[in-house]
Amino acid sequence: MSAADALVLAAYAGSVWGMVGLIWFVQRVHYPAHARVPADAYLGYQAQHIARTGPVVGPLMAVELGATVWLCLSPPPGVPPWIPWLGLATVAINWASTALLQIPRHRVLARGFDAGAARSLVTTNWIRTAAWTAHGVLAAAAIVTALTA
Repeated sequence: MSAADALVLAAYAGSVWGMVGLIWFVQRVHYPAHARVPADAYLGYQAQHIARTGPVVGPLMAVELGATVWLCLSPPPGVPPWIPWLGLATVAINWASTALLQIPRHRVLARGFDAGAARSLVTTNWIRTAAWTAHGVLAAAAIVTALTA
């Protein structure tokens, strides 16, 4: 395996597993906590969520996308091409879910707490949780197959 392959695989696995850990925290802790924030503090809480989330997830998602595309176009020796292509499908699911499901619910919550939007945020986020977890398994498989080639 070349140094470039190793670097891309490290960026790939690191970004994917960073998001796996983050999405599980969001799913099990952060999103359910929305319902516990006092009404008089909710707008500030949601504004802070929006302001602070992008700088954390944006770089990870960008590296994940870039590394996944790179691996689709140039898989390292031993990595079956279907692994990064399936990984790219999980990236598409996550980006679509974020844009079409989570962001609209956050926009509702940015106007004030809405129990239905908060419940829906938790429920629909299982899509991203499952997709990122699957991508984590694929990233681990890519590493193992590359190292054992």
